[in-house]
Amino acid sequence: MVEPILKWAGGKRQLLSEVTGLFPTSYEAYHEPFVGGGAVFFHLNPDAGTINDLNERLTTFYEVVRDHPDKLIEENKTHKHSEEYFYEARSEFNEFLSASTLKHENRVREASLLLYLNRTCFNGLYRENSDGEFNVSFGRYTNPDWVQEQRIRKASRSLQGTRVFNTDFEYVVEEATDGDLVYFDPPYEPVSKTADFNSYHADGFDRDHQRRLRDAAVELTEQNVSVLISNSPPVTELYEEHDAFSVTYVDATRAINSDASNRGEVAEILITNVQPENRRRKTLADFTE
Repeated sequence: MVEPILKWAGGKRQLLSEVTGLFPTSYEAYHEPFVGGGAVFFHLNPDAGTINDLNERLTTFYEVVRDHPDKLIEENKTHKHSEEYFYEARSEFNEFLSASTLKHENRVREASLLLYLNRTCFNGLYRENSDGEFNVSFGRYTNPDWVQEQRIRKASRSLQGTRVFNTDFEYVVEEATDGDLVYFDPPYEPVSKTADFNSYHADGFDRDHQRRLRDAAVELTEQNVSVLISNSPPVTELYEEHDAFSVTYVDATRAINSDASNRGEVAEILITNVQPENRRRKTLADFTE
């Protein structure tokens, strides 16, 4: 199994068994339109397909990992573990925002800085201010590993048959074909108007976006594409009128709240059109009223 390189809020490492248990026993190509840290993608290690994210710096990172692993590893070895260097690196990383195009060597440098900051910042959190600048503070780690040589080499091999997109999630309706598998892990709809990081954070992905995602899932189903969607319980109602989908409830631990007392288990849902007899784990119970 290939391990993800980056820490990422909302990652699915703790739910890999539940998520992949609902996948079909076989499929042609694999597509993940909200890849984030890529825990599910790297766990599957697919031969072909696509990944996508609206965070351009993240998709650039995966392209560099895929195409230039040796250069990335060597660049990673140039960083230092100190608070002063961290803020210098953060400033340099944010300076790339003003570059209209990134030359090859700068793409490698930007990717290396992203990994370094991810492994040394507070709580491994990726957060931007209103200007798009990374603004997470220095984290207190004893011996962080930002070189990640073995993971990068394995991830690079895993990405060889995968195309990387930086666009809206609906691209997958055109890319996926009969027999493919699509896993959507979008920003979750908040469970309430006051819900905070210990439950769900929509990050600009509102109910209209959720409806568009539902419509994309319906269209993919009509194209004989297997679909699985992770989300929060409030979106269940969007899928109730479509008999092709079933819903499973699972519990996940969210640990990205700065207040430790507000961290803990929250309910998530997994929505799929894969019929029980075709799933990897046929004993996983579907949600019923």
